[in-house]
This record gives sequence, structure tokens and C-alpha cells, in this order.
Amino acid sequence: MPQASTEATSSGAASGGQLEERIDLSTETTQKITQAASLPLTDALALLSALEKRCRVGNDTPSLVKVCEASLELCHGAGDHEALVSTLKTLSTRRSQKSKAIAALVTKCLPWVVDADGDGFTPLPTASSAEAATNQETLVTELRNITDGKMYLEAERARLTRSLAIIKESSGDIATAANVLQDVHVETYGSISKREKIEFILEQMRLTLLKRDYVRAYIVSNKVKRSMLDEEGMSELKIKFYVLLSQYHSQQRDALELARCFHAIYSTASAAASTGEEDKDDNKWKESLTNTVVFLCLSEYSNEVKDMMERINLDPQLEKIVECKETISSFLKNEIIHYPLPHQTMLESIPAFVNGGETDDASLALKEHWHTTFHTRIIQHNLRVVSNYYRQIHTSRLATLLSLTPAETEQHLSNMVSSGALYAKIDRPKDIVRFAKKRCEEEVLSDWAGDIKELLGLVEETTYLIQKENMVQSH
Repeated sequence: MPQASTEATSSGAASGGQLEERIDLSTETTQKITQAASLPLTDALALLSALEKRCRVGNDTPSLVKVCEASLELCHGAGDHEALVSTLKTLSTRRSQKSKAIAALVTKCLPWVVDADGDGFTPLPTASSAEAATNQETLVTELRNITDGKMYLEAERARLTRSLAIIKESSGDIATAANVLQDVHVETYGSISKREKIEFILEQMRLTLLKRDYVRAYIVSNKVKRSMLDEEGMSELKIKFYVLLSQYHSQQRDALELARCFHAIYSTASAAASTGEEDKDDNKWKESLTNTVVFLCLSEYSNEVKDMMERINLDPQLEKIVECKETISSFLKNEIIHYPLPHQTMLESIPAFVNGGETDDASLALKEHWHTTFHTRIIQHNLRVVSNYYRQIHTSRLATLLSLTPAETEQHLSNMVSSGALYAKIDRPKDIVRFAKKRCEEEVLSDWAGDIKELLGLVEETTYLIQKENMVQSH
């Protein structure tokens, strides 16, 4: 067999600021790659391995890239997976290996394991055999190891990591899939687009929630800047983010945070429909707005909750959901609400009532919790209303107004006093509840002095106006 020419063109000794001498091996590279194609795989790899060393030592990077790619193509064409992985690992760990050569190795292998023309991370479908799936996972893992710690391959590492997580999840190993994704801090990567970063973080959130690692899921959610989600073209990701965040808050049973999440989903869905970004889907925004109203009613009373109720009550879209309109109006009025509400069954049948449950028993327990909380919030509303109209009232009469037993009334009243939501004192021997706080002599005197000062100010202003009018009439 004729031997390829070993003559090479040198660029000369290092001079003029050039740190290393470069030898041009392009002609020999072309000849030996052609020669290797006709040899058995072992002999071909040995031939190209020797050439690879000469190109690497001679600093002929273009030829080095060609040799590395040709070696991988030979292994892949022969269908020898072990040789492919071994060659890939050997070439990437050579001493003083060029970064362009390593990047070429990774780029060459990517289309063999992922949909490079599509999203760049979806694994290619494999044969039904377990061996094909194992080979794919092995190659993805090896490519991830090669890209580890290399800034110029951080985008590829992120996509390979997501691909490996998909493979692990499809095999049922959710915990490993979540752990794999957590190893990549994609928010620090500069070569990845903003949208791709958010998609990666949302995938981290989803898997950590499936893993039931709720603390980690909340930490990951804080990596997403809310201002990014408000940018143009981010509507789909914003909705997905708040849906995942609502799963966390549902697990924590935080009604106010759930109301905020669903209101953000409602605002995004209705805005997208009005601008034509999505097909108008009444069910989508209606469900979100209904969830917002229900969980606002389930939230512990505060100025923020009342303000949010007032703003939602002014929303013209609420008129289309009669049940929610009547419910939120009842909570905003300074009137006693009778339990159960006219639409109680409908309000408690929303899917969000049980979405946070991990099992059927957990879902039932969660639904029972929200049912009990709903009743409690109505009782607390009624107690605030009564405290506005009565300075003191008999406990039996208060229990009648609340449709409770005296013991239940006293329990709810004590809870509100303990939390600081209401001032009250119970006189059990006299069966009286006092809502007006007893004031000391100094407070009464101070208020009296303030009233007298205000009265004298009005008298002085009136006298001045009378004198002014008399002077005008006298002239």
C-alpha cells in the first residue's frame, strides 16, 4: 500500500510575537483520512491517532479538527459504540489538546444523540432495545463530562444536561433527573439566551416538585426575575412559571400567595387574548380569575387582601362570573355573611382545591383544609362586622348571629384576639363580650383637649368671617 507523503510545510521559527511554530499538515491529513477509510477500524484509528499527535504538536489546528472528526465518523459509521466513546474520551483528554478540537468533537457527536436541528436537547428516538438506550445515555454522559468546566462549551453542557434529565425521567428515575439539572447553574451562563435560561430553570422547578423537594423548588424559583417574565414574547413562560409556583404554595397551604399566582396567570392570559398572541380562550382566564377570588376569600384578612379584593371587584371581566362577583361583594360589604354561601358548592369544586395533593388521601385532606378555612374566614369577617356595630354584646346573642355554639364562638374570638386581628374581652360571669377598649383617664382627657382645640378653632374662624362680612357691608 503506498505511503502518504510525510513532507510538511513549516511556518518557520517563532518570531515577531508568535509564541509557537506552526507546521502545515493539510495535504498529509487529506491523504491519510482517505487512506483510513479503506482500512479496518483498529488500523484506521491507529493511523489517525499518530496523525492527530503530529497536528497537535505542530499547532495545525484546522488539520487537527479534521482528524478528530474523521476518527469519530469512522467509529460511528462502523457502529462500534465502545470504540466511539473510547476515541472521544481519548482525543478530548490529550495533553495540551486544542479548545477548537474539543469543541469540534462535541459538535460532531451532538446530532447523533439529540435533535440538533430542533430545540437542541430532545434525545433522538432509539430502538426498542435496552442496549440502544444505554448507548445513548453513555454517550450523552461522556459528552457532559467533556464539557464540564469549559466556558466555550457551556451552552452545549446545558443542553446535554437537559437531554440527560429527559432520559432519566423517561426511565422513571425522577430523583436522578432532578439532581442532574441542579448541577448546572444556568443563570450564570452568558452564551445562552434569556428565554432558554428561563425554560431551563422552569424545568428544574418541575422536576424538583415531582421529586417533592419543595424547599429546593422555592429556591430555584427565586432565580427567575419577575421583570423578565413581563417582557414581550414571554407570556407562555410566565403562565408556566406561576402554575409551577402555585403547586408549591398549594403544598404550603398559603392562600394569599396562591391568589397572587392565579391573578398573574389571569392577567397574562387575558392580556395575551386581547393582543391576539393566543386564541381567545374564555375557560382559561375564567378559571384563573375564579381561583384568584376563591383564594383571596381564603386568605387571612389584611389591608393588602382588602386592596386586592377592591381592585378585582372593579374588573369588568368579573361581571361574567356571577358566583365570584357576588362572593367578593359579600366580603367587601360591612354585613354579616350567612354560611354556607349561595355558591359554596361551586366555589369549592375548583380543581385548585386538590391540585397540591400528592396522593388521593392528601388531596382529600387538602380539600378538607380549604373547606374548614373557608368557614373560618367567614366567621372572622362576621366578627369584624359585629365589632364595628357593637361596643359590647352578650355571648349568646353573638353566637346566634354567627350561627355557632357559644363554645365555638369563644374559640374563634380567642384566636382572633391572640393573633392581634381583633380587640375583645370576654366576661364569662356576665356573659358579655366587650369590643371597645377601655381607655385610661389620660387618653380621655387628651381627646377632650383635642376636641376643645378644634371647637375653638372653628369659633375663631367663624368670628373672623363675621367681622369680615360686617366690614364689607359697612362700606
